Amino acid sequence: MEVNLELLALWALHLLLTGLPAAAAALLAARAGLRSVPLLLSAALAGSGGTAILCFWLFYADPTIGETASFFFVFASAGAIFWCWRQGIERSVLRGLATPFALWGLAAAFVLFLGFIHGGNSEPLVTASIRFSHQLPSDNDIPRFFADYFYFHGHQGTPPPFGDWLSSDRPPLQVGYVLSQRPFGWDDSGLHYEVLGVIVQQLWILGLWALLCAARLTPRTRGLVAFAAIVSDVAIVHAFFVWPKLIAASFLLAALALVLSEDWPRLRQRPWAGALFAALCALAFLAHGSSAFFIVPLLVAAIWRGVPSWSWVAVGIAVGIVLLAPWSAYQRYGDPPGDRLIKWQLGGSLEIDERGALETIVDSYREAGPGGTAENKRGNLTQMVGAGDVDRAVDGAVDQIGEGNPGKAVIALRVPRFYDLLPFLGLLLLGPLAMAVAWLRGRRPRDPDWTFAVFGIAFSAIACLVWALLMFGGPDSKAVIHQGSLAVPLMALCSCVAGACAVDRRFGLGLVLANVALVLLLYVPAVGPVPGTSYSIAATFLAALALTGVAFLTLRPLLRA
Repeated sequence: MEVNLELLALWALHLLLTGLPAAAAALLAARAGLRSVPLLLSAALAGSGGTAILCFWLFYADPTIGETASFFFVFASAGAIFWCWRQGIERSVLRGLATPFALWGLAAAFVLFLGFIHGGNSEPLVTASIRFSHQLPSDNDIPRFFADYFYFHGHQGTPPPFGDWLSSDRPPLQVGYVLSQRPFGWDDSGLHYEVLGVIVQQLWILGLWALLCAARLTPRTRGLVAFAAIVSDVAIVHAFFVWPKLIAASFLLAALALVLSEDWPRLRQRPWAGALFAALCALAFLAHGSSAFFIVPLLVAAIWRGVPSWSWVAVGIAVGIVLLAPWSAYQRYGDPPGDRLIKWQLGGSLEIDERGALETIVDSYREAGPGGTAENKRGNLTQMVGAGDVDRAVDGAVDQIGEGNPGKAVIALRVPRFYDLLPFLGLLLLGPLAMAVAWLRGRRPRDPDWTFAVFGIAFSAIACLVWALLMFGGPDSKAVIHQGSLAVPLMALCSCVAGACAVDRRFGLGLVLANVALVLLLYVPAVGPVPGTSYSIAATFLAALALTGVAFLTLRPLLRA
């Protein structure tokens, strides 16, 4: 019980520290005259990410300056919130922000207590690497490792590598979040880091809510989409295993929300909106480089919705340079070469050598030749379909059940949903299928749910095509979910649910509840837990309580019907 009280206290602490800059940015934007929930949530995410990356550079300059800045940002954010409150904020604005922020906190608590439902708090990063999947690598510890170095040494010397990963190989945003909160309490076990990581990963919920509001989905559909996304494989696995992939999705979804907003005709003429859009895209890159797979179709969508003004573009480019240039300089001069991920994903090369990224990519394509390249790209598309992985998973699960090993059967069924896009969507693919049947029967609704579903399916298809073409392919660089942008499967999921609801709301509700039940059946059991641990009644209760809160907030419009 004491362990779960500690988890609850850490959840409250890091939720507060992470939420203060975000809430301050949103309320200051409201005081400046913004009333649109998508714009306010986008400002919140930009404020949160901007504070984190600024803390990273201040710690890099000097740890004392960085620590001072960490305290300053927290108290300045609290002061800004108090000032906004005293000046007065419209109740409608506060109500619009209350639901997504509450969902963020509750979803973080749900994943946190579900993750530690079988204990493992004393070895949190080890627990996270095995709790919801097969054994994962130690990538979740990389940001903590380099944050430790910068916290004590700043720019003095070059950080030692983490295994064979340089500090310049992975973008620094999660390191910045860690540095910004470390002065407020830390430990050697990694529990503070794990809790903070879960809370920061779950910021994607603010981006999702901004997108759903911008798309003007009906309240019922918006709630069902959010519920399905929060209780999904991607949200559970990648929020608890705290590599910085979901953080990037936060900014990408918010940037898409700006494009889909009904205010886009006005926003694309305003330089400040260009600055906000560019900041979100740059912060996504500073979280994870795979954001490129989403940003390409995002830019296409922005042009399709209406080409921005030259001043908008100029300000956006300037903001992008300001945010990205320092990191590019660090990669080149601070701890070179910083191009391992590019060589791996775009060039299919795991070798650590003196070649530059462009040279590696050219060499790899020359070696593969036209035939090999075409085969690699076809393999990327096949990987997304995942038919072979599904067959192996089902056969393996049947064999394990026959041998009396239901736990291993669960692990087998998790595998294709971890790697492959269509198996991840699973039952939800019935949504687009129902749309196709309705369309063939001449039923083509014009409501926002249908429109968003059609747009989302097309957007996801373009993103998958970009992903398949840019990833080199082959055994080491396949288009598996975790090597792409997690915003892509989340967008696809949203489109499937919206489509199902557009065809028939009862069908959409049943589909979401069935998928949520399946996900819980797969991920509630602790299979192969850390030795010496056992199920915790308190953690089970707290996870169930948090999930109940999520369900109430998302399904509340259905209760009013």
